[in-house]
Amino acid sequence: MARVDLLDATTAPLLAQAYFAGDDPGPIVAALANVPELLAPTLAFLGTALGDGAASTRHKEFAILRTSVLQGCSYCISAHTAVALDVGLGAEEIRALRGDLAVETVFSDTGERALIRWIDAMAGATGPVPGDVWVAVCEHWSAHVLVELSVTIGATLFLNRLATGFELPSSPATAQRLETAGLA
Repeated sequence: MARVDLLDATTAPLLAQAYFAGDDPGPIVAALANVPELLAPTLAFLGTALGDGAASTRHKEFAILRTSVLQGCSYCISAHTAVALDVGLGAEEIRALRGDLAVETVFSDTGERALIRWIDAMAGATGPVPGDVWVAVCEHWSAHVLVELSVTIGATLFLNRLATGFELPSSPATAQRLETAGLA
């Protein structure tokens, strides 16, 4: 059970009503609706940070899923395991990003391995990114992609804390899908 009221179309304040027209907007919107003044700017930022950009959707999902794993956010791990499947990541790649398999045995591309090490340093550690990790990632990725992925990681950290702190529930449909895919 969530630690904050998850509002719906009947309980959301007037400023939040538009987000409840049609389908269930999910627990993140339902939680944010408690402070409707934050909905539009927060969702606009998240849409930009997590949406299409210079970084490929595949690599954005690396950042989102790996960050969520490092932060122990079960809601985001479930949601983004499903998204990772949708964008074409294989089950073995997902298991490696979730820490169930060694990254080195699943990802053969040195650029992707460097990117995952950099994500680990950005999202799972404190202090500066180690010099060797920085040099390796810069050999394969441009500055604008790394800046974009840094913002993606930051947005994901925010969502991880929101979802974990308020114990937001994963959808039963997502749980069933992951069970069927052998990724529950």
